[in-house]
Amino acid sequence: MKSLLKRYTMGFDLWGLLLFVIIMLPNVVWMAHPAPNDVLRAESVTPVADMIGSICQVAMVFCLCFIRRIDTAPLRFSPLIIAVLACVLVYLAAWGCYFAGIAHMAVILLLTLAPCAAFLLYLADRRNIIGLIPAAAFTLCHVIFAIANFLMVS
Repeated sequence: MKSLLKRYTMGFDLWGLLLFVIIMLPNVVWMAHPAPNDVLRAESVTPVADMIGSICQVAMVFCLCFIRRIDTAPLRFSPLIIAVLACVLVYLAAWGCYFAGIAHMAVILLLTLAPCAAFLLYLADRRNIIGLIPAAAFTLCHVIFAIANFLMVS
């Protein structure tokens, strides 16, 4: 374990922060301007999973932006980074559908899975195992939230 931690350093990752900001932008818009047919504003039936997910999300974002593996090559258009970009585009398209009033199960699933996949793929490309742990836990909580709150009630 100690030898694994020696491969990491504290350092700022601008691309990790940019990924997080891009993923969060539609959420900020949604908070200020509710969408028609806004099912996402319903009270959650999974408060414990939501709390655990929020803690894991904070840890994931910290790792995404401030924990760097020292032996990772500079960012380039690798297959994983191309997949990250594809996930971001799918996520933004899903928000477009949601803001157009489409709150279909498929849209909710894309709003849930696409950002999580983008974070997981980015952390995998950066070989950030420390960040993958809270990202995987956040993904699990995010999926539980979506299934319990929107897919099981449909």
